[in-house]
Amino acid sequence: MGSRMVSSPPTTTIDSLATNSWVPPASDQLKLNCDGAVKHHQQQSVIGIVIRNERGILLNGKTMQIPTVSSLYAEAVVVRETTVMVQVLGLNKTIVESGNADLYNDKIGNSFAEEIARDRSVSCRKLVQHSQFVGFNCASSLARLAPYLSDSSSDENTLHIQKNASVAEQFSELNTHQVIQILNDLRKEPSLALSFFSQLKKHGFKHDVGTYMAIIRILCSWGMDRRLDSILFEVIGSKNGHLGFDIADLFEALEKEHLAEGPNSLVKAFDALVKLHVSAGMFYEAIDILFRTRGFLPHILTFNFLMNRLVEHGKVDMAVSIYKQLKRLGLSPNVYTYVILIKAYCRKGSLEEAFEVFEEMTKAGVAPSAFTYTTFIEGLCSYGMTILGYEMLLEWRGENAPIDMFAYAVVIRGFVREKKLKEAKDVLLDMEDQGLVPDAYCYGALIQGYCESGSTARALDAHQEMAAKGIKTNCMILSSILQCLCQMGLASEAVDHFQKFKDLGIFLDGVTYNTAIDSFCKLGRMEEAVRLLDEMKGQKIVPDVVHYTTLMNGYCNQWKLPDALNLFENMKDEGLKPDFVTFNVLASGFSRNGLAQKTINLLDHMMAQRPDPITYNIIIEGLCIRVTVEEAKMFLSCLEVRRLDDYAAKINGYSEANSTKEAFELFDRRQQGVLVRKTSCLKLLSNLCMEGDMGKARQVFDYMIQRGLTPDVVTYTRMLKGYCHVRCLQEACGLFRDMKARCIEPDVICYTALIDSHCKSDNLQDAEGLFNEMIDRGLEPDIVTYTVLLCGYFRQGYVDRAVILFDEMSSKGIEPDSYFKSALQCGILKANKV
Repeated sequence: MGSRMVSSPPTTTIDSLATNSWVPPASDQLKLNCDGAVKHHQQQSVIGIVIRNERGILLNGKTMQIPTVSSLYAEAVVVRETTVMVQVLGLNKTIVESGNADLYNDKIGNSFAEEIARDRSVSCRKLVQHSQFVGFNCASSLARLAPYLSDSSSDENTLHIQKNASVAEQFSELNTHQVIQILNDLRKEPSLALSFFSQLKKHGFKHDVGTYMAIIRILCSWGMDRRLDSILFEVIGSKNGHLGFDIADLFEALEKEHLAEGPNSLVKAFDALVKLHVSAGMFYEAIDILFRTRGFLPHILTFNFLMNRLVEHGKVDMAVSIYKQLKRLGLSPNVYTYVILIKAYCRKGSLEEAFEVFEEMTKAGVAPSAFTYTTFIEGLCSYGMTILGYEMLLEWRGENAPIDMFAYAVVIRGFVREKKLKEAKDVLLDMEDQGLVPDAYCYGALIQGYCESGSTARALDAHQEMAAKGIKTNCMILSSILQCLCQMGLASEAVDHFQKFKDLGIFLDGVTYNTAIDSFCKLGRMEEAVRLLDEMKGQKIVPDVVHYTTLMNGYCNQWKLPDALNLFENMKDEGLKPDFVTFNVLASGFSRNGLAQKTINLLDHMMAQRPDPITYNIIIEGLCIRVTVEEAKMFLSCLEVRRLDDYAAKINGYSEANSTKEAFELFDRRQQGVLVRKTSCLKLLSNLCMEGDMGKARQVFDYMIQRGLTPDVVTYTRMLKGYCHVRCLQEACGLFRDMKARCIEPDVICYTALIDSHCKSDNLQDAEGLFNEMIDRGLEPDIVTYTVLLCGYFRQGYVDRAVILFDEMSSKGIEPDSYFKSALQCGILKANKV
């Protein structure tokens, strides 16, 4: 495409093609629109030439007033001036679009045009030979720009949009009435009209409601929805009276014109206004526009768009109200309207009402689609009723309803969420029996479930089965498998599979690479991990903070803190901002390396971003491991409590430093509203139990219950062992009953602690009762359980019972350990003395 000067004739070609709308040229071409208009009453003719690129942007142009000799004369002048413009500007690859193609192909016309052009020393015949000519039925509209863009004292005016400042002055002299008239004249040329509208604004003309309405009419009539959205969004987004009017003024003008012109005139504009407000999250404004229209209703698709976005934003009741209102107005919902309504009821938890929509559809004569059935099934699955969802699928399938692969997929995902992997696999097999081929989405859900349950072998088998069926895998599935291998301590296998996937040419994304980098770090192969980072860059995958942080963590775990710091600086040089995880990794590295002062300096650097409690806990733990408890306590004493979470951090920190007294004092004087984290409570409770301070431990335990932090079996066991240790058997038994009342199943350790306490209290009957109860519950006593009961028998002199217990233990293949042997020897010696 060119506006460069050339010495050779222009290589523009001519063709003939009639069209009613402007067609853009190719990206390497320009298009010249030219035509003339005769004003017989003024004995004058006006010609116009406009040059535009493939985007319809005005690059150059020209208008002229000439004496009226004949229409043929005017057309010939157009030929001459077009030829001159092409030659002077040095344009090549140009398309000429005119209203009279015959003139260019007529010998008389060509001769006449060439004669007129002699004074310009330019051959029109060359233009005919080297130009592409396109017939242009509406090109006369160009000429109509002349009265507005030409000086009355001059017969020629050049519109040089990019270089001629006089155009801006001419545009600024136009008034609203003239602009509206020009736009109306250009109504059959929407691209030119829009370009003119934009150029006016660019050169300082202040559009008002009238000019916006003029361009909106054109865009609506031509169905140029995206351009219409852009124009309307300008008005919606204008602030502080920037345009001199607001969207309410435009809406009023649209409404008046609609009432005057009929129901189909500007419906597209109303629909667009509603959708744009919805897209901007302005739901109330959208609803106001939707129901303020008089004499007609926007399209049902507009209602659907609004309802769906309301549901996605959690405004379910509003979506249902919109549906009820459109029904009252007599608008007929389509199948997608009903799908959205079902989704709304499902999100609300009103599953019965969702099911009733099917009956309503039947009455309305609307057949449910496959998407309709899938939406309801998905609603059931999302509320943990996947079994019912699958039963509905089977029932509808038996009725020959259109059940597709997506319905099976949501059931598979539902079972996976409920950890029912066997059922998920059965559904996948059922799909195949029905002739449906599971896709990567179905297999991906199943593989994800296997990975989350730690079943790496099943995950790999499912992936291999998927590949054998020709189902293409994706990086999300591969990431799940690699992460599972890495988390299960199989970093070497994760690296091997990563290399295998890469050799197969499968696309691997940044998440997959990060898992591989983490695996190499866990194996201590840091050079290979760094090479993967460079390889990512070669694959045009930009490393982010997560990748750098993973590598830094690898260096810290290898005690290579200088390398971690160098990488930290490189990351910042790349323009990446460290996050809390990055700082926590460095804080852990500093503290575990005994660099207390550097740790504190890093914390000062983090203060602007307000470190979280995890940071403090990491530092305390690291200092306790590598330095001394006293230094950790000094760090805690300097830690200023700035927010509620800091209490949790200090409590946990003191607990980690085994400073139980300070931890409980801080817990006891916590401010109103301070919520101590569960992990901090558990650590403090554990320390108090080990120290035998069960009164304070019970306060922490009761606090957890009040907070709704139901203790687990481990917490109950710690409390039971604590009570048993201080010989508070009554309290221990009460806690044991409370534990079972909360449906928390006691484990072997819990039973053993109680049996031991009963034995030491010479209450063998209850001890034996607990022993038998645990066996009845399916729990197998371990060597510790047998040891404490054996000691109880010997203490009471029941040697025969002790021998029977020993034989029972031996029959189960439980090997006695040193403690058991010692207890047995002591018991036998005691019995012999007796």
